[in-house]
Amino acid sequence: MINLRKPLACLFSMSLFVASGAWAQSPTSSALQSSNPEPSRLTSELEVPALGIRPVDPAEYWQRLERAEAQISELQTQNQALRESPSAIMQTNFNPLHMAPLFFAHDPEIGIIREQTSSTSSLVEPSKDPSKPDKPKKWYDKLSIRGYAQFRINEETRREDGSATLQYVGDRSLADNQNFLIRRARVILSGDVHERLYVYLQPDFASSPGSSADPNNQFTQIRDWYGDFYLDTQKELRIRVGQSKVPYGWENLQSSSNRLPLDRADGLNSAVKNERDLGVYFFYTPTWAQDFFKEVLEKGYKGSGNYGLFSAGIYNGQGGSLNEINDDVHFFSRLTLPLTLDNGQHMEIGIQGYTGEYAVIGTSIDTNGPAAGGLVTPVGTVTSSGVGTDAARDGFADKRIAGTFVWYPQPIGFQTEWTVGRGPSLNAAQDAIEERSLTGGYAMLIYKLDTECWGTFFPFARYSHYRGGYKTERNAPYTSIDEWEFGAEWQINSAAELTCTYLITDRTNTTNTSLTSAGPPYSQYEGQAIRLQFQINY
Repeated sequence: MINLRKPLACLFSMSLFVASGAWAQSPTSSALQSSNPEPSRLTSELEVPALGIRPVDPAEYWQRLERAEAQISELQTQNQALRESPSAIMQTNFNPLHMAPLFFAHDPEIGIIREQTSSTSSLVEPSKDPSKPDKPKKWYDKLSIRGYAQFRINEETRREDGSATLQYVGDRSLADNQNFLIRRARVILSGDVHERLYVYLQPDFASSPGSSADPNNQFTQIRDWYGDFYLDTQKELRIRVGQSKVPYGWENLQSSSNRLPLDRADGLNSAVKNERDLGVYFFYTPTWAQDFFKEVLEKGYKGSGNYGLFSAGIYNGQGGSLNEINDDVHFFSRLTLPLTLDNGQHMEIGIQGYTGEYAVIGTSIDTNGPAAGGLVTPVGTVTSSGVGTDAARDGFADKRIAGTFVWYPQPIGFQTEWTVGRGPSLNAAQDAIEERSLTGGYAMLIYKLDTECWGTFFPFARYSHYRGGYKTERNAPYTSIDEWEFGAEWQINSAAELTCTYLITDRTNTTNTSLTSAGPPYSQYEGQAIRLQFQINY
């Protein structure tokens, strides 16, 4: 294409110059000069009041044109770089805070991590209008709202002969005679209501209490409800009071909106019911660690959020949204070390543990099947309201320790956690609860694939293993789990995600199958299933 900008500019400037010179020599010009009380202004070559046009030297036009072309070239270069990059926030000169409203609208975890990071918490507030008086905000004006919902359908593709019925602790739709399910429906309110106080409120509108006559109905239940009191202005030291996730297990802390597998691995997830409990928590997170936790989320590396470089505390022990049964509390402590290598690779290693006494909620079972009759409740259990012997209410030793290693997907990632310990479990005769050893964990390989116009893909493969009592289930049945899950998450855009996985599992059915089938309770299920989940972020 022929560039006519410079010739046209030159011709235009020359025309103005010649026209202004001719006008200055005309009779009209002379008459104006003689009648004007300010002859010094009229004789100036650079100003013509009658036309309002100031003739400019062509050399100045050339300079202006060259500056404009340089600016256009720079903008074109930046635009091309943004198009080629998989994510705008990965650009060196791009400030992700400029897109805070976009992330708040679609990704709940990014909004949360910014509020908890001292370098960005003040920037997420909307800009003030300088023309209006600065009035103090009400506490509710400082809250932000966000959330997500997950819709699932599962289909069993294979069941081995003699297998127990399909059952999955984390997903009740993975069972016989089930179709679509709203797995989660979360709305989150959070924000700094005071310079030293941060609040976080998260109900779930898709919970189903175990006592419900119709377990498929949706009920509202508190998931998180706590306040963080900051002991310093940099948000490095904070005390949390309320119901919150217990810092045990990196995958347990990772939001379900960010996790790749549809459900958490049983080895660590069996430690705390709903991953949450009511208590008092202490967190220490230096500013460099705050920035690390924020960065891995903003760059789409599937981070777990800010739960401190070091944390410790006490909590009830029975699990979130459940009644406390004994006077004992659980103690926990966690230490994690986030690292960024010279090549920009992010990684994290950690260790965590807890100890306490756990009371097992029981129910009647028939160890010989329904044909023999004679239902019994295992010795050492209590009812959900805490009715039972003093020894049963006091509970059984419940203590674990676990290690964590996370290599963030840049683009290849690896994640593994393993735990050992002792806890309450149904004995081999299935007539009493006793203290037994446990072990388990998982290992997962991840790949992050960014595309120019099809979003981001996360193919993954995970193996999980667990041997031990499932204390959060009725009668704490001893379970044996070996499971493979292959799948991929497709982040269509910031507001929609689609996940498809294929499950190959050999796991203990933790429901009381002796009341509904001819086999003994807590039989083994062996089979395969395909699983689909669509997630919306708002």
